[in-house]
Amino acid sequence: MPRFLFAALGLFVLAGCSPGPAKVAVPSPAPEVATACEQLMQALPEKVLDAKRRKTSPASTLTAAYGDPPIRVTCGVAAPAGMAEAQSQCFEVNGIGWFAKEVTDGFVFTTIGRSLYVEMIVPAKYSPEANALTDVSDAVHRFNKLVTPCI
Repeated sequence: MPRFLFAALGLFVLAGCSPGPAKVAVPSPAPEVATACEQLMQALPEKVLDAKRRKTSPASTLTAAYGDPPIRVTCGVAAPAGMAEAQSQCFEVNGIGWFAKEVTDGFVFTTIGRSLYVEMIVPAKYSPEANALTDVSDAVHRFNKLVTPCI
């Protein structure tokens, strides 16, 4: 078999192994929130927990994804149900307050006390899931104004 066929076959196999765009729901925030979110999302790192950033589907400036299964980041979401309850807790990672909700396969984290709600869904594969928050904290700190400290 000629070499170019081996090379082409190798590229085909490698292409089949890389994940396609990650499906991430796109929120519909007010225009001023969307504008602020776009800056924050552009400032996110290229890796979270050593997982490389990948495309999202549908493509949006309000979403990002990392790794496989994808760690999904969305800016401009609504406040999560249960966050306003008296027993809900805020915990801090690098000065950013987060509300955590355990789900079937990991955790959903949402910023607390900031002008924008940023949601980060971290699958259990990345346990301990909260470690992913450290990688996005700089962008959140720079582009998501503190309103109320985490208590």
